[in-house]
Amino acid sequence: MAINTEKNSYTVIFAIVMVIVVGSLLAFLASGLSDRIKENERFEKQQNILYAMGVNQNTSDSGVNFIPTDVVEEKFKERITEQYILSNGEVKQDDNAFSLDVKKEIAAFKKGEDAKLPIFVGEKDGEKVYVLPMYGKGLWDAIWGYISVDKNMVVQGVYFDHKGETAGLGANIKLRFFMDDFIGESLMENGSYSGITVSKTNNDPLNNDKEDNEVDAIAGSTITGNGVTAMIKETLKAYRPYLETIRNN
Repeated sequence: MAINTEKNSYTVIFAIVMVIVVGSLLAFLASGLSDRIKENERFEKQQNILYAMGVNQNTSDSGVNFIPTDVVEEKFKERITEQYILSNGEVKQDDNAFSLDVKKEIAAFKKGEDAKLPIFVGEKDGEKVYVLPMYGKGLWDAIWGYISVDKNMVVQGVYFDHKGETAGLGANIKLRFFMDDFIGESLMENGSYSGITVSKTNNDPLNNDKEDNEVDAIAGSTITGNGVTAMIKETLKAYRPYLETIRNN
């Protein structure tokens, strides 16, 4: 018996069958690729942490070049010598710090709830570097990253990323010309934790002044820049108990 494809019931049934088939196929693929997805997320996180401490494959005239995924795990184990968790003002060594959900923990801290904040201690050029995760809000959605400092609270590197900032504007926070400006800036001003301000009035396009706690803003990206400023200040607030131990040793 021929099927009447002109009937509305046929269209409805066909659509339902296709939804079930496609949904089942996507679920199968997601399940089969879950281990690979988690592995890639781990590699990306390791790349970002290493980048923030200045371990990358950048050249003088290149863009952002991470440590390749085929060697990043080995390089991470080599460079990151200690991991800690800051909770309720106490710092404890914990090799599981890497697995913490930074978004969740920083959200808990902002609410005044108990939070477990990860800390990564690495070595670069024979000196210790302290890498702190950051999470904040840009113009349209979340921004995040890592900032590394030495014992004097001088920035050794940063890495920023975003979920939905405007292409060519706020999205440029993850480009090298912006991130490099933070290197050499101090988080301290007159003995207090001032952070670093992304300023529209900095008037220092080459970023030669490393004593002003400012970097040039990205044109047309005021709210995203303000988000970066606030994110750094919030990070300092969260990690101050640990930073005090670094400065006093």
